[in-house]
Amino acid sequence: MTRTLSDWLAHIERIHPKSIDMGLDRIREVAQRLRLKRPAKKVITVGGTNGKGSTVAFIEAIARAAGWKVGAYTSPHLLQYNERVRIDGTDAGDADLIAAFEAIEAARVLRRAQDDREVALTYFEYGTLAALWLFERAGLDLAILEVGLGGRLDATNLVDADVAVITTVDLDHQDYLGDDREAIGAEKAGIARAWKPLVVGDDLPPSSVLGHAYRIGASTWRIGSDFFFEKLPAIAADGDAPPPHWRWREVGYRLDLPMPRLTAPVQLRNAAVAIAALRALGRPPRPLPKAAIAEGVGQALVRGRLQRFERGGVEIVIDVAHNPQAAGSLAAWLAAEPANGTVHAVYAALADKDVTGVVQALASCVGQWHLAGLAETGPRGGSVQALAQRLAGTPAADGFRHEQVLPALEAALQKARPGDRILVFGSFHTAAAAIDWLAQD
Repeated sequence: MTRTLSDWLAHIERIHPKSIDMGLDRIREVAQRLRLKRPAKKVITVGGTNGKGSTVAFIEAIARAAGWKVGAYTSPHLLQYNERVRIDGTDAGDADLIAAFEAIEAARVLRRAQDDREVALTYFEYGTLAALWLFERAGLDLAILEVGLGGRLDATNLVDADVAVITTVDLDHQDYLGDDREAIGAEKAGIARAWKPLVVGDDLPPSSVLGHAYRIGASTWRIGSDFFFEKLPAIAADGDAPPPHWRWREVGYRLDLPMPRLTAPVQLRNAAVAIAALRALGRPPRPLPKAAIAEGVGQALVRGRLQRFERGGVEIVIDVAHNPQAAGSLAAWLAAEPANGTVHAVYAALADKDVTGVVQALASCVGQWHLAGLAETGPRGGSVQALAQRLAGTPAADGFRHEQVLPALEAALQKARPGDRILVFGSFHTAAAAIDWLAQD
């Protein structure tokens, strides 16, 4: 029977009884059956608590500006599954994904005399194999793999990276990774490889990260120690203020660059880490001119990261921030670019998130709260009543309550006045619902 992409996605959701089941044995077995080889001449794997998607986007944009053929695997997607696999800047087509899924399914259920069992892959493992299968056939110079969860036992860790990146380490997914930064750092450091570079974008990385790198002989490239970034003051020339810019530098090498199109203050750090990752490749598959780095920094864009819309003089800003560290970065942006009027927050979060920490990080920036439920997203979702109970004692608990994101956004728009700002955040599901509705409108 011929399956559409939607049919395949429904099928792979049913294969494994758990949505998350960390470990490499299952995916390694199917990869061996598929006889997968390296997905590209060079591989960069990007892990960390926050900033992974933006860092991947910067690496991808810079490498493509240099004329490299690049594949990027990211997750989760916002609007369509195809977004997870990009080749030369274009999302994978339905037919390509279906071909990959068909090959994986044939290998997954392969019957052999010595082994007649099916391998129950998770949804993420299935998608990771599809990306690697497509990348191998595309003749890539560079493959960029974004870690899904943790690192050591994540499906992307099937591939030995030429450069590993850890953007930040903070509390998130404690049920799987551990209760403190040291435990979480140990899991994330598992993507590093012996005698290969490990780029660290955290100012104060856990000792578990540095200790693991030392034990395996991975050379660490630390932000603030081995490479640096700084915003440069605007110096007027002939009465005209030049565009704002910033500097990236290491010993013997310096770049003066345009400000990123991604506008949050934290994006300078993400761009700096991306440049370090490409520089750490040593002998890249193709040259990496300074002009390409400048072009890529200025062009990189990721949906759902301070994505802006406007309706009737009201600015609507959508962000996927879903943990306290990301909320702190969002608060820093709100402080740097204050609204002319009231900030109305539309907040919906999954049940396993530190919602109190998120609200506390943003409480001083928000004038009015609209809470929304995510019950329709599955087991990790929840009702708005459950969210409000978890937020008891915070300013958000007294806010307006809505069963879903769109009614919350519509209500916020009704209450907002020209000059106000609506901030929609809390999860990829929250951002996707708002972006989809606003784009159609």
